[in-house]
Amino acid sequence: MAAKKSGKKQGFSVTKAVKANARERVGPPPASRVLPAERPAPGRKQKHKSKWDALALDE
Repeated sequence: MAAKKSGKKQGFSVTKAVKANARERVGPPPASRVLPAERPAPGRKQKHKSKWDALALDE
């Protein structure tokens, strides 16, 4: 569902004007990507046990 538009007009934003001006001169910033972690942080444990592990231990 689309967001409801407000009847009120937005005022002038200096920040948006400065960023638009910079994009015209320099170009858009490069796209970034999140690098996957190779392994979990030390000392960090699983929050929840898998149901399959619990069933395997019961038998």
